[in-house]
Amino acid sequence: MTSPILRFAGAVAGLALAVSLAGCSASDEPSDGTITLRVSIDAGLDEGATKAFEARAAQFEEANPDITIEPVEYTWDGTTFAAALAGGTLPDVFTLPFTDGRGLIANEQIADISDLVAELPYAGDFNPNVAVAGQAEDGSQWAVPIAAYGQGLHYNRALFEQAGLDPDQPPTTWDEVREYAKQIADATGQAGYAQMTTSNTGGWILTTLDYALGGRLEEGSGDVASTIDTPEMAEVLEMVHEMRWTDDSMGANFLYDWGGINQAFASGQIGMYVSGGGNYGNLFTQNQMNPDDYGLAVLPLADSPDAGVLGGGTLAAVSGKADDAHRAAGVEWIDFYYMEKLTDEDAAVADAEALAESGAPVGAPQMPIFDQATYEEAQSWVADLVNVPLDQMTGFTDHIFEQPLIAEPSHSTQEVYALLDPVVQAVLTDQNADIAALLAAAEAEAQQILAG
Repeated sequence: MTSPILRFAGAVAGLALAVSLAGCSASDEPSDGTITLRVSIDAGLDEGATKAFEARAAQFEEANPDITIEPVEYTWDGTTFAAALAGGTLPDVFTLPFTDGRGLIANEQIADISDLVAELPYAGDFNPNVAVAGQAEDGSQWAVPIAAYGQGLHYNRALFEQAGLDPDQPPTTWDEVREYAKQIADATGQAGYAQMTTSNTGGWILTTLDYALGGRLEEGSGDVASTIDTPEMAEVLEMVHEMRWTDDSMGANFLYDWGGINQAFASGQIGMYVSGGGNYGNLFTQNQMNPDDYGLAVLPLADSPDAGVLGGGTLAAVSGKADDAHRAAGVEWIDFYYMEKLTDEDAAVADAEALAESGAPVGAPQMPIFDQATYEEAQSWVADLVNVPLDQMTGFTDHIFEQPLIAEPSHSTQEVYALLDPVVQAVLTDQNADIAALLAAAEAEAQQILAG
């Protein structure tokens, strides 16, 4: 769910209001015709990643002397995003998860940049299953997909070895996940397996595991119905309950969000957890994980024709409060910073060199937003600069394209994820939690949300 959102098609007449809502005044803009573009940068980056960003920003400014880049620390969070959106405190260009795109577009809360996106040379080359996350009902592209992911099983190779497990043989079934988690916990005293439970991530991971067993969260395309209360979801919660209360293999922290679980995993407190397959960059640049300790595998899938891997991604959007000049500059930045490295060899090499020179990771696996052939070609451009332990990720990279990729639920996604957070929290903190009752109540509440 991995990362953000905002835009309104503003006019020059609304510039003063838009800028004041963003925390500055119109007089803050230079009077020489140049503009300052506030763009998001992940919060908490290490020095190398920050320098790499600054190098790319300087290259952009050299090519666009009428635009000054002002980085703004920002990480999407399901519990705070709505307030930032309403308060007008988001940057001019920011990122958001696929799940939020359609709703923000329908409510015209991000800028309509579709006319500018249509002029980009690769506008017609997106994987249609990816592009739709940033499209309005008429198919116009209001937000640009910049990254896609399939969920993966991240594991700590050092803890595997301490527990007598082979780090080159990650688990391939959920029974093995449970077995390995207990072995790690018993041998090391650390959590063998941990799970996110807060800031909508609890629902996100429950849905991931539900998909892996063949379940779904909703059904229908018009009048959508909730399907939370199913045997697959009950099986997920029963497995988690047994790992927590019978095996005692999940540690003592049951209130992880995305940032918190990344930090704990990187510091060696967790043996395995589920998150987006492209998570290595965050673990390394923001949490200083030792690359030697990192392992990545695909999720185990049940023997069901409906089992699959939850997939999602990140969109880049322009603030709905942006005037025409900032709207155009925002698309220039999106094209330069996010997209050129995926579509142009010179840009890909320049980006990789900037990252490598600063010690930031190059070559961590991602799902393609165009097609697999385009992705593999782009990877070949920077092969000599790759500095991540790809041989420790073959459990993922060798198999992810074989797994069915299933999109996240498309209706009221974050709201439904949020109501599932307390469900998994209850199972992890109350040994006598009534799973059947929890699921029945969650489905009834989800149905009300979907009906509304």
